[in-house]
Amino acid sequence: MAYQPPAQIRIETTRGASANDGVKMMVYGLAGTGKTRLCATAPRPIIMSAEKGLLSLNDVDIPFIRINSLADLTAARQFIQNDNRFWTACLDSASEIAEVCLQDLKANNRDPRKAYGDMAQDVLNEVRAWRDMRQKHVLFIMKQGRIKDEQTGVLMNGPLMPGQQLDQHMPYMFDECFQLVVQNFNGNLQSALRTQRDNQNEAKDRSGRLDMWEPPNLTHIINKITAPRN
Repeated sequence: MAYQPPAQIRIETTRGASANDGVKMMVYGLAGTGKTRLCATAPRPIIMSAEKGLLSLNDVDIPFIRINSLADLTAARQFIQNDNRFWTACLDSASEIAEVCLQDLKANNRDPRKAYGDMAQDVLNEVRAWRDMRQKHVLFIMKQGRIKDEQTGVLMNGPLMPGQQLDQHMPYMFDECFQLVVQNFNGNLQSALRTQRDNQNEAKDRSGRLDMWEPPNLTHIINKITAPRN
């Protein structure tokens, strides 16, 4: 007689296991590359914003929620998770939102320096909660900075967060990490998303479906990743 697992053990299959999870993406880049504008290309987006940098979206009608504290961010997540009007949650920029949350926590702590590690962990836990949202696409827009590869010790361009603890964790938390750049393609300056890393820039595509360079259109990318597999 074959061994039967305990009742609380549920064996599942990897085929289609993430079909209802949505695509979780991180995009980083230098100022002026069009990161905020990227939100307008996502299906049914809503933006979480902690900065006054939405001017590039002045010609489109996208709802947004202003984030001034960690409590605001948690409340926004719980609201969006249960609202079917929105398919994509965009945090613009996650780097600035994390800084605002940390400053809010510091202001309400008697010894901010001693508690910094705990506060960073609180923000990291909230980031995980956004990453794990069911049936929603999530986009974290990040500033570009120099980060250290933990395996090689080499400094690379990558997504920047306040504090070493957040910096080290962020590149590993998302299946899709893209760098938005403006490059000269055949004599024309064009924006493009790098989806694979090289020796100077962090990027990854765990779906295995994207080309090295993709157009800066999130609906196109999401459709490409979620298309039925043969």
